Amino acid sequence: MPSHESGGVRSVQRAFDILSLLSEDRRTLTIREVVDETGLAKTTALRLLQTLEQMGLLWGTPRGYAAGPALWRWAHLARSAWELPPETVQLMRELGARHRETVNLYVARDVHRICIAQQESPQPLRHVVRVGDELPLWAGASSKVLLRDASEQLLARIARLFPQGDPAALREQAAQAARDGYAVSHGEREPGLSAVAVPVTGSSRAAVAALTLSGPTVRFGDERVQEFVTDLRDVAKRMSERGFDHPLS
Repeated sequence: MPSHESGGVRSVQRAFDILSLLSEDRRTLTIREVVDETGLAKTTALRLLQTLEQMGLLWGTPRGYAAGPALWRWAHLARSAWELPPETVQLMRELGARHRETVNLYVARDVHRICIAQQESPQPLRHVVRVGDELPLWAGASSKVLLRDASEQLLARIARLFPQGDPAALREQAAQAARDGYAVSHGEREPGLSAVAVPVTGSSRAAVAALTLSGPTVRFGDERVQEFVTDLRDVAKRMSERGFDHPLS
């Protein structure tokens, strides 16, 4: 890559590294926090912060830099692109109401899976993943479903980036999920957490999403798991028949 292009890519990456420091728990950033957490020189950090402010992606306040108004437009575009049809949302809501467990819908992005929709369990002890959260593909029922058509190169990358992953094990788990038509996990990513997942297929019959029920392992005994599988399959089939689409498919 030419040096001027690599420098440009580096600047973009650094800018997004700064934006990613913002969270619900941290609404503003000081220059010192940016320098300490990114390792950038103070002059570089300040230049990037000023550029992001000029673009409206950050907003300078007496307490530091906050999310800027231009992000509203991006958020609106993202919501429009990822928002599910009302019929699909209703299917997920009814599924959650029947079983009183959390319903999630995941899609794969590189070595991660992204939660694009959720119906939270009404029970006090429940599993919650926020919409937009990225989780690694090395574990979990939904990962096994989403990896059924994965290339050997992708499996190797997952194993290389996440020490817990193993290409052979990932391939076998994905193959088993393809044979069974569903996948189950108990405590793979978090102790005490279980999940059951089935594929939602696109027009090519490839798995474009994973529909899951998840919650505490104590509520996911063998008999309940089979009940979940039967209902999940029915709901996923109806989603697939109605034509499931998302920006990554």
